[in-house]
Amino acid sequence: MRHALAPDPGLRFSSPLEYARALRRAQEATLAGSPDPAFPEALVESWQRSIALGINPEQHSPVHRHEVSEARSLGAGHRLAAVVPALSQLLADESAAGRHLLIVTDHEGEVLWRIGSGSALRQADSLEFVEGADWSEAGIGTNAISEALISGEPAQLFSAEHLVRTHHDWACTAAPIRDPFTGNVLGVLDVSGPIDSVTPDSLRMVRCGVRLAEELLRSAGATPGTGPGTAVGSSLFLRLLGDKPAAELDGGRTVPVTLRRAEILALLSSRTQGWSAEELAYQVHGEDGAAAAIRTEMHRIRAALGAVVEANPYRFAAGVQVVSDAGVVAEHLRLGRVRDALAAYPARLLNRSTNLAVELMRDELNEAVASSVRSSGDAELISRWCATDMGSGDIAAAAALARLTGPDDGRFQLVRARMERIDRELRAPN
Repeated sequence: MRHALAPDPGLRFSSPLEYARALRRAQEATLAGSPDPAFPEALVESWQRSIALGINPEQHSPVHRHEVSEARSLGAGHRLAAVVPALSQLLADESAAGRHLLIVTDHEGEVLWRIGSGSALRQADSLEFVEGADWSEAGIGTNAISEALISGEPAQLFSAEHLVRTHHDWACTAAPIRDPFTGNVLGVLDVSGPIDSVTPDSLRMVRCGVRLAEELLRSAGATPGTGPGTAVGSSLFLRLLGDKPAAELDGGRTVPVTLRRAEILALLSSRTQGWSAEELAYQVHGEDGAAAAIRTEMHRIRAALGAVVEANPYRFAAGVQVVSDAGVVAEHLRLGRVRDALAAYPARLLNRSTNLAVELMRDELNEAVASSVRSSGDAELISRWCATDMGSGDIAAAAALARLTGPDDGRFQLVRARMERIDRELRAPN
């Protein structure tokens, strides 16, 4: 006979909100000292261990082992990097209507990958469910990932089965991924979302994902960091400055890139968390942009450059070291090497592009170089800047040069003559 307070398990999928309310009441009673049989003994023991570790059920933030960017770098060399693209194709949903997240952790529960729609990612952000966060029992208390790590078996936690109450609106299904050669746990595959997004098939799909991952690892052999569809160990150098964009692969083959694809690559290099197809479509084509057009361009980019971009969201693959000539300029500026930055800046970013997002990046880089040169107090450097196409109309730089050199200095006279010529050309009737 079911306990008077115990939730009816039949409501889990048929009426998830009602079931969640009953679970919350049952958890309150259990934590107050009146155990409810709705919760198995192993789950209650996990709560007790978590509380003993300092987890506060009322509200608790996870431990962050690494910054997001550091965690992604760790993922680049991880065995599971080879299978994440396939798992993403099977289980992720980055569409605007997507409600769940695909999560992959390492063997200790640190989140290394998370894939989903913009709204699902924002919901996860509010819980700090991000790359680098520790989702083990010690990091955030009882959850499906921690249960999968402790038991070595698939686990599904719904609402108040999670210890921390800020997670009671979520349902999580997780299972460990094992090395097919040693049996050791490599990480955990998890699908998480709002409580009304979980279905009776969620556990089956996660199990299928684990089988797929382990089979791909078996097919790839025992060498870490390799596998189908990955580009681990490759390097990609993007030439985005000027009007002839190109990509250089592994320090060798140079591939010309169309302006449209160069715009997409520039956008990818500007944002580490990636872009959904819909977001890129808007950035590239405006309000009339279609996600299908972006997917077509991505297919063509992969055909030309190989598996350098992964989907859901679109971003450079974890194993690819990406550097652009524009990024080199920005890095010189960041380190205070203004002279090196100017030497590495022969032309504006994608000079022929009229895309608004690219124009903003172009203006930002140009003004960063200009401001750094003007602030250098170096007459030679400012003179060189004013002699470039990018700095020829920089009146503030010319004024700074005049203050440093005086009207009799030939460098200033050259700059003034050039600016006067430009002014005449601008004033001339068409």
